[in-house]
Amino acid sequence: MTIEEPTFFIDRCLGKRRIIDTLTPLGINIEAHDDHFSQTTLDIVWMPEIARRGWIIFTKDAAIGRNAIERQTVAQAHIRMFCLASQNLTGREMPKINKHKNVFRATSCPVHR
Repeated sequence: MTIEEPTFFIDRCLGKRRIIDTLTPLGINIEAHDDHFSQTTLDIVWMPEIARRGWIIFTKDAAIGRNAIERQTVAQAHIRMFCLASQNLTGREMPKINKHKNVFRATSCPVHR
């Protein structure tokens, strides 16, 4: 059994470059939505695939919690997800969450495969 650091999947609503450019040098495994799916791919399509890959979704898409089909998808696929509560964070502010709270290190456990 090998232990590997978790991979965080950055939802398209978080943008791409700023958060990835900030977190990647810290040794955090990051994958961006647009590197794997088109921008028009529905959440109920890509979310189960991300769960299958064992990645953790990082999003600020509050609609996921309000949409019954998306909530059901999250539950059925056993999706691991962090959702930012504030919809007002800018791309410049989002990486600061990690700086001050160490979200990506303190709350993630190594993945056993």
